[in-house]
Amino acid sequence: MTRVLPPATPHPAALSEPAGPPGFSALPGWTDDAAARAAARLDRSGFDPGSDPDAVVVARSVDDVTTVLTHAHATGTPVVVRGAGTGLSGGTVAGAGSVVLDLSRLDRIVEVSPADELAVVEPGVITADLDAAAAAHGLRYAPDPASLAISTIGGNIATNAGGLRCAKYGVTRDSVLGLDVVLADGRRISTGRRTVKGVAGYDLTGLFVGSEGTLGVIVGATLRLRPVPVRTATLAAWFDDVEAAAAAAAAITAARLQPAVAELLDTACLEAIAEAGGTTPPGGAFLLVQTDGFGADAEIDAVRAVVEPLARSVEIAADDAAAEELLATRRAGLPALERLGRVLVEDVAVPRSRLAEAVTAIAGIAARSGIRIATMAHAGDGNLHPILVLEAGRELDDHVWAAAGEVFGTALRLGGTLTGEHGVGLLKRRWLRDELGDVSHDLQRELRAVFDPGGVLNPGKAL
Repeated sequence: MTRVLPPATPHPAALSEPAGPPGFSALPGWTDDAAARAAARLDRSGFDPGSDPDAVVVARSVDDVTTVLTHAHATGTPVVVRGAGTGLSGGTVAGAGSVVLDLSRLDRIVEVSPADELAVVEPGVITADLDAAAAAHGLRYAPDPASLAISTIGGNIATNAGGLRCAKYGVTRDSVLGLDVVLADGRRISTGRRTVKGVAGYDLTGLFVGSEGTLGVIVGATLRLRPVPVRTATLAAWFDDVEAAAAAAAAITAARLQPAVAELLDTACLEAIAEAGGTTPPGGAFLLVQTDGFGADAEIDAVRAVVEPLARSVEIAADDAAAEELLATRRAGLPALERLGRVLVEDVAVPRSRLAEAVTAIAGIAARSGIRIATMAHAGDGNLHPILVLEAGRELDDHVWAAAGEVFGTALRLGGTLTGEHGVGLLKRRWLRDELGDVSHDLQRELRAVFDPGGVLNPGKAL
């Protein structure tokens, strides 16, 4: 059920404003402090808009959000919504002329319902904190992006974030039952429901998930929780090259096995980990697989039977501590690469059967461009992260973008997508029409205008 509510009463502080729409500066969380504006300027994409936003409003209530959007709609002021700033596609960078709406203080876990296996949260809740709260009831929040210790639920929903467990449990959209949203003009709606099933009306919940702050501001979410598995089994395999590792990942799918986690690191990642002092042998490639549930041990044995003929060596973790050590290898990849210079983390996805073709093509792009490209992948769902490693301080020049464009073109040629979980943001807009086609791209722009006719929400992003 979707409920349209009237705009909330403006924050009491706004009553001291002159007649007309309430202004930003009346809010307790408003600041034009130079340090605060500089901190709100960037996200983790590395894209610099070249100037600071005009102001920052740290919302302390939904009424604050409503007041900001009502005023922005009336005055045509661009608003960029921000959580933890962990985005990798430039979706939350903000420059001159805009106001940043910071939702990090809306961080309450309102409810955890063990009986219905759901949680109701505000957008500023840290992903790992929700998972920990669910764990107290034998449950967990399945999506687990690499940034779960610092990213917010609102940001995860805005980009439809994924993570290691996507292979079995899906991306964020698969765990969102309903949303509370403030629209661009200050009206409030609730979408979805507390039930697992429901088909009344259009799926506005699914539409808002992944919309990157362009259709409305998410101020609450009803999320599905799942039981913590009774057993988890972990396997690690090392290969002579990344093509063999990708072929092994595809063979797992072909064998009709359903691991919870299937993660791949290529030679460049392993070499970076070794350079950083890690214990992983350099060279070749690495594949980590986890199965879970009552049949975890039998399933990991079946995975081993598929993988071992293609691998240099295979190891099954003897206990939780050993499994954690193997997981640490996967987690060490990006930090090790970041030590080498500036990184541009890309996020394409291809059909799982074409994963080996994709990694081979990316290696060719690296060789032709002379740019070091390291690839890690959520191999269980075909989502690759080709990471362009640049010299410290290097700008994202035409040569860099040409190499990135080749990566995107490869994904599309193989039947894939420009982005599996990071979103389009600023960095991929120029290629989006290539994927969507003219009619679909124009239709989506028209749809955006229905929700935000004044174009104040995150202008220049996503579409």
